[in-house]
Amino acid sequence: MQTGSVTTPFGRRPMTLGQISSQMAAKAVKPDSVAHKWHVFKDIREARELIGATDRGLAILNALLTFHPETALTGDAELVVWPSNEQLMTRANGMPPTTLRRHLAVLVDCGLIIRRDSPNGKRFARKGRGGEIEQAYGFDLSPIVARAEEFRDLAAAVQAEKKAFRVAKERLTLVRRDIVKLIDTGIEERVPGNWGRVTQTYQQIVSRLPRSAPRQLVEDVWQQLHELYVEIRDVLESFVKNENSDANESHSGRHIQNSKPDSNFESENGYRKKREAGGSAEENDNVRSLPKRELPLGIVLDACPAVRELAANGEIRHWRDFLAAAELARPMLAISPSAWREACEVLGEQHAAITLAAIYQRADQISSAGGYLRSLTDRARGGKFSTWPMIMALLRSKLDAQKSADSTDAPHPADPTDESGRMRVSESLLRTLRKPRT
Repeated sequence: MQTGSVTTPFGRRPMTLGQISSQMAAKAVKPDSVAHKWHVFKDIREARELIGATDRGLAILNALLTFHPETALTGDAELVVWPSNEQLMTRANGMPPTTLRRHLAVLVDCGLIIRRDSPNGKRFARKGRGGEIEQAYGFDLSPIVARAEEFRDLAAAVQAEKKAFRVAKERLTLVRRDIVKLIDTGIEERVPGNWGRVTQTYQQIVSRLPRSAPRQLVEDVWQQLHELYVEIRDVLESFVKNENSDANESHSGRHIQNSKPDSNFESENGYRKKREAGGSAEENDNVRSLPKRELPLGIVLDACPAVRELAANGEIRHWRDFLAAAELARPMLAISPSAWREACEVLGEQHAAITLAAIYQRADQISSAGGYLRSLTDRARGGKFSTWPMIMALLRSKLDAQKSADSTDAPHPADPTDESGRMRVSESLLRTLRKPRT
C-alpha cells in the first residue's frame, strides 16, 4: 500500500481537510490488517446514509472493487486501481460521463476512496523489469481496509435502528387494533361509558401520524395510545368483575343493564319493539309512493349538515367521503358493530350511511341510536322503511325553520347553490315537501 506524503488532486479540484483526514487514516492502517472487500462493501451499502454515499456512488465503488484481483485486501498490499472512465462506465451499467465524475467526487468526499493523481492527471501503473508494479496512479482503495471496523459498527447501528423502528410500528399496530376492538366490545356489550369521547380521543391521537413517520413520533403516539388502552381495559375489567360479583350474589345470570342505574344506554331490543308498535300505515304508504331513484349526495348533505364536521377538512365531495364520515359517527352514537353490520346488509352500505347521518343529525332527540337503527333496519327488511321520507322530513323541518328568513337573502332561482355553497332544493322537490300528508 502507498503510504507516502499527502497527495493533492490534479487540476482545479480543491483539497479539503476531509481528504487529508482520509489519507492520514489510510497511512495509519496496520500492515497485517485484512478486510474482505465484499463484506466491507455490504456494510457500506447498509450504512450509506450515515456515510453520505449515494446509490450511484455505490455502483461506481462496486465497479472499482472489481478491478482489484484479490478478494482479501491487506494493509501491506498495493490497493490502487487505474481504470479509464470508459471502463468504469461499462462496469457501472453505462453511467453517463458527467454522472460518473460527479459521484466519483462524492466517494472521495465520503472518504471511501483516495485520488492518487499523476502529474498529468492520467491513470496508469509503472511496472519494473520483473513485472511488479512500482508506481500506480488512480484510485486508492486503502480506506476499505483502514475503516472496515468503522463501517461494520455503522452498519450494526443502522440495523439496530431498523429493528427498533420495526418493533415500534408493530407495537403501534397492536395497540391500535386492541383499542378499536375494545371500544367495539364496550359498545356491543353496552358497558356504561362515554364511548363517543373515547373514539374522538383515539382519532385525535392517530391523526398525528403522517404517512411516513420517524421512529420517535411513532413511539410518542404509541405511548399516548397505550395510556388510552389501559384506561379502556380497566373500565372493561372493572365492569366484568362487578358483573361476576352480582351474578354470584343473585345467581340470576347476567346483570348488565342495572349495573349503572343512571346509564344513558337503552335496550336496543326494547326500543325496537316500541318503534314497531308505533309504526303507522301512513308511513308505509309514503314509502311505497316514493321514487325509486337514488338520493343525490347534495340533498343528503343539505338535510344532514352535521356529518360534515366528521369529514377530513370538513369537506364531503364523494360518496366515499360520506361513508368514511359515517364510520366515525357510528361509535360516537354508541351503535354496536352488529347493529351496523345488520343495517348494511339490509339497507346497503350507502343507505345505511344515509340513515346513520340522519340519526346523527337528530342525536339530541334520540335516546338510543342503536335501538333506533335496529328498528329502522327491521322495518326496511319488511319493505316499510326508506331513506327518502327520513331525508324529506329533515328538509321539511329545515324549511319550516327558515320561513321567517328575509326573502331578499334568497339565492337567484338559476343558481343551484345558496350563498354558503350548499346544494339548494329544486322547486319540484319543494312542492313535494309542501304537500300535506294524507
